[in-house]
Amino acid sequence: MRGSTPAQPNGTNSVNRAPCRRAGSQTRCMTHSTRSWTPTHGEPYCPVPYRPERIPPAESLARAAELRERMARRRTVRQFAADPVPEQAVRDAIACAATAPSGAHQQPWTFVLVKDPEVRRRIRAAAEAEERVSYEGRLGEEWLAALRPLGTDEVKPHLTDAPQLIVVFQQRHWLGPDGGKRKHYYVDESVGIAVGMLLTALHLSGLAALVHTPSPMRFLQEALERPANEKAFAVIPVGYPAPECEVPDLVRKSLDQVIVEV
Repeated sequence: MRGSTPAQPNGTNSVNRAPCRRAGSQTRCMTHSTRSWTPTHGEPYCPVPYRPERIPPAESLARAAELRERMARRRTVRQFAADPVPEQAVRDAIACAATAPSGAHQQPWTFVLVKDPEVRRRIRAAAEAEERVSYEGRLGEEWLAALRPLGTDEVKPHLTDAPQLIVVFQQRHWLGPDGGKRKHYYVDESVGIAVGMLLTALHLSGLAALVHTPSPMRFLQEALERPANEKAFAVIPVGYPAPECEVPDLVRKSLDQVIVEV
């Protein structure tokens, strides 16, 4: 994604650095604690210092090894307990997802946290109606064969069993309060990265999740009354695995099978 300009050999960037000003004399380069998000389209480049603490190599290796081991235990769960989950943990996971990089830093995502049991029931009914058509022939045999080892079908109890759903929407364009529009770039890539970070944050918080992508998903925009510039990307049930939870006996590719070193 084109989000920044490569640094030149002398350490500067090949852009015209206009003064970091917006309306009137107010500077944009304030501390994060005093700022709220507003669109930056067309504003001048305004750099700020970035000096993160450098972690010693030994500690970096230890952290990486621990993260790899913890993430290796992550599994997609379709059988959820009805037990409530700490809502702040879910909100914090969404906040982590919202730090994802995005095309031109446009942050083209909306996370709808669905807790209302009746809304979850309506979502399940609409999703199962679409899935029934898919499993009865719309998917095609090749796709059905790919799904067969996962043991999935048109019945989706996770949509009502899990205590919370996160429905992720991608914003195809920015929609201003006056109805003005501005195109967003690299939307699929940006939202996909954010969802990956969301799953990671949920797992590291001790919560289970599933990425559900019923097709088509237009019913989600209607059920959740989202504006016209938003398109459903995924439904993510969140909770704890049920006591009787089972998962497919699957094997992930080894590092040697996914990495190419040049």
